[in-house]
Amino acid sequence: MAQVKGKATGRISVALVVLTGLLVTGCGSIGSSLGNTTGSSPGASSPAAAASSATAAATVASGAGPVVGPGPQKKYHVQAQPAPGTCHYVVINAAAGTYLPDPKCTPGATNPRVTQANLASTICKAGYTATIRPPASTTGTEKRASEAAYGFTGKFSTTEYDHLISLELGGDPNSPLNLWPEPNKASAPGTTNPKDHVENTLKGLVCDAVHGKPYLPLAKAQYLIATNWTTALATAQKELVG
Repeated sequence: MAQVKGKATGRISVALVVLTGLLVTGCGSIGSSLGNTTGSSPGASSPAAAASSATAAATVASGAGPVVGPGPQKKYHVQAQPAPGTCHYVVINAAAGTYLPDPKCTPGATNPRVTQANLASTICKAGYTATIRPPASTTGTEKRASEAAYGFTGKFSTTEYDHLISLELGGDPNSPLNLWPEPNKASAPGTTNPKDHVENTLKGLVCDAVHGKPYLPLAKAQYLIATNWTTALATAQKELVG
């Protein structure tokens, strides 16, 4: 299977500033070193106790939640990624394909043009995400640099350059704070990941607001998937409004 670097424990402080399109983390630009931390292989966190610790640690580490991204652009440009080896996966269950991104590198970023008030004309409108998705000519280059940042050394075809907050949940289209190389299930040849089901279900709950049904507020859905997508659905059912 592909080799990834990860960690299951540790508290990470997040300091993010978004200013006139320049993304800054800590005391350097996102293209500079973000601080390296010793990682472990996916197999090292396979016991149930380790998986539980990984989930708890990830929730604490990601507690700051997402930031606001620059939003859709008329023309997308390749965005600088964190320096190679400075980001580490949180490995919950490699066999099941449950990885979380490093919250200091990928905290999630939202699309400022999607709000609770305009759901019907944005993410809940068929075809909306296709109008804002960056082209492969841009994201392909970014993905390779992002894989280097995360220390991924497997096949390019077995990772999805994933929007942590998906476009269908109002995620920013091309902020490096919202994109990461999500590994596939162990030994799987393609890029079908369990996170996809979470994204689709959360979108349905958010868009229930348009149909007058009990719904999940947009901001809550964005926070849940950004901080720990593996527990987002269970928590979402307790957060419905109406």
